[in-house]
Amino acid sequence: MNETVDPDQIEVAHPATTTPAPQRPAPKGHRWGRLALALALAAVVVVGWQYVENIAPSNNQGGRPSGPPPQTVRAAPAFKGDMPVTIDSLGAVTPFATVTIKTQIAGKLMQVGFKEGQMVKEGDFLIQIDPRPYEAALALAQAQLAKDTALHQQAQADLARFETLNKQDSIARQQVEDQVFLVAQDKAAMDSDQANIDTAKLNIAYCHIVSPINGRIGLRLVDPGNYVQPSDASGLVVITEIDPISVVFSTPEDNLPAITARLNSGATLAATAFDRANVKQIATGTLTTFDNQVDVTTGTFKLRATFANPNGVLFPNQFVNVRLLVDTISGAVLAPNAAVQLGANGSFVYVVNENSTVSVRQVTTGPSDAQNTVIASGLAVGENVVIDGVDRLRDGAKVSVRNNANAAAQTPPTGSGAGQGQHRHRRDGQAPGGAATPANGSQ
Repeated sequence: MNETVDPDQIEVAHPATTTPAPQRPAPKGHRWGRLALALALAAVVVVGWQYVENIAPSNNQGGRPSGPPPQTVRAAPAFKGDMPVTIDSLGAVTPFATVTIKTQIAGKLMQVGFKEGQMVKEGDFLIQIDPRPYEAALALAQAQLAKDTALHQQAQADLARFETLNKQDSIARQQVEDQVFLVAQDKAAMDSDQANIDTAKLNIAYCHIVSPINGRIGLRLVDPGNYVQPSDASGLVVITEIDPISVVFSTPEDNLPAITARLNSGATLAATAFDRANVKQIATGTLTTFDNQVDVTTGTFKLRATFANPNGVLFPNQFVNVRLLVDTISGAVLAPNAAVQLGANGSFVYVVNENSTVSVRQVTTGPSDAQNTVIASGLAVGENVVIDGVDRLRDGAKVSVRNNANAAAQTPPTGSGAGQGQHRHRRDGQAPGGAATPANGSQ
C-alpha cells in the first residue's frame, strides 16, 4: 500500500558539528628546497636571456646595437727586408797628432811667421829666435878648429923628422914617442872643435822653428820681443792635425766578439759620426782598431774610427755620437716598432684576422732601427699587425682598420739604424689576451 509522506514530517539528519584538528607545520628542509628551486629557475632564465642576446643580430630593424662597436685601429703588414746591425756610442774627436811648439834654446823671440788658426804643412816657417849669440859661438868654434888643425899639422911634421933622426940614432927613442902622443892630442882637440861647431850650427837651426806636422795653428801663446827658454811650460803655440782625424768611443765588452769576428774576416766596418743631438750626420769613416784591454771599472773597451776631415767639420775634443755598422741581416721579417708590445710573457703583437678580429701573437724579436724590428719567429710576411690603437685591445676583439696614406710603418728600413737596442712600447697593465687598463683607471 502506498502511503503519502508529508514533506513537513520528514526529519533531515544533520551531521554533527566537529572542530577541525590543527595542521602540523611543514618541515624546514622543504622550505629551503623550494627556495633553491626558485633560485635555480631564476638562473636558468637569466642565462637563457643572455644567450638570446648574444646570438641576436647586432642591429635590429629600428633597434640599437646589442654590443660595443668595433675599435678603430691602424695596421701595417710585416714585410721582408734588410736590417743593419749597428752599435751606437758617445765618442770624442781625437787628433792623431797634437804638438806643442817649444823652444829648444834660450833667446829673444824675433819674428812670428804664422797667423792664428792658419793651416800649415810640415816644414813651414813658424818662429824666429835671435840667432846672433849662436852664430858667434859658431865662429869661435871654427877659429879654434883652425888653430888646432895647424898645431896638429906641425906636430905631424915634427914626428916625421923625429922618426928619421931616430933611425940615425941621433935622438932618444922617448922623444919620438912623446911626439906621437902630441899628434894624438892635437887630433882630439880638432874633434872637439868640430863638435862645438856642430853644436853651434844646431843651435842656429833651433832658432828657426818650422812646423813638424800638417795641421791647424792654435792661438799664439808668446808675443814677439819676449825672452823664451826651454823651461817655459806653456810653449809658444800648439798645432793639431785635422785631416785625417779620429774618433775614440767605447762600447760594452759583449760587442767585442762580433766586432773581432768581422775584422778578422777582412771586413771594413763603416762608422758614421752624428752631432750631439744624434740628428745631423757629420762625417763617415771606417773602424781602424780597438784597445788591447777591457776597462774593468766600466766593462767597456775603446775603439778608434778614422775620418777624412778636409773641411774641418770634426773638431778636436768635440763630443759626437758614433754609429758603427757591424753587420747586415738580409731577408729578415720586419714589423713596425709600434706593433711590438711588451707583456708579462715577453714580446707580442696584435695580428688582424680576416674576420676583422685581432689575435695576440707571441713573437721573438731581434735587432731594430728607428722604424722597424726584426721578428725572428712568430710572424709571417704579409700578416697585418696593429700599429695604432692597441691600448684597449684584447684577444678576439672586433676592430675596424682605418689606414691613412702616411702610414710610415709600411716603409722598409733606410739602413741608418738606431742601434741594437730593442724598441718596445709597453702598456702598463696590459698583457697578452687581456685588455689594457688606462692610466686614469677608467674602463
